[in-house]
Amino acid sequence: MNIEKLKKNVRNVPDFPIQGIQFKDVTTLFKYPEILRELSDGISEIYRNKGITKVVGIESRGFILGPLLAERLFAGFVPVRKKGKLPAAVFEETYMKEYGTDVIQIHQDAINENDVVLLHDDLLATGGTMKAAVHLIQKFNPKKIYVNFLIELTGLNGRNLFEEMNIQVDSIIKYDF
Repeated sequence: MNIEKLKKNVRNVPDFPIQGIQFKDVTTLFKYPEILRELSDGISEIYRNKGITKVVGIESRGFILGPLLAERLFAGFVPVRKKGKLPAAVFEETYMKEYGTDVIQIHQDAINENDVVLLHDDLLATGGTMKAAVHLIQKFNPKKIYVNFLIELTGLNGRNLFEEMNIQVDSIIKYDF
């Protein structure tokens, strides 16, 4: 993957969603078919021989590449959503974000102990959302969990949350923040 080309196509939005946050907008990556293909091909190649059976996308930008990765890996796709969006019985996890508290949920029948799970989201900052998602997935006791991000803000050290969990974390674009 051409990382510099990818970086050039990420839009920076100052003071969003609150003052002082420099938001990395990945939707600009998805509007170009050649970049979307490069991302989906490149990320799926990282996990091609890992035995992935489920790709879990985190609301909402994880819903964009997640299904594409699932299709390329011949795996199922499972959404992790904000509270109140899933219609059947759920597990939920409350967590702190950079700018508040949130709750995410997953259907109780989404994953089983035979699954190898790839969790995908757009951005790793402090890691709170993904850590909550990992805790949700651990309730199913799957064989293995992998974590993937499009962007990592390395200076916020979110990756450190996953070291003690023995989880492989991969990110495509890294920014020193």
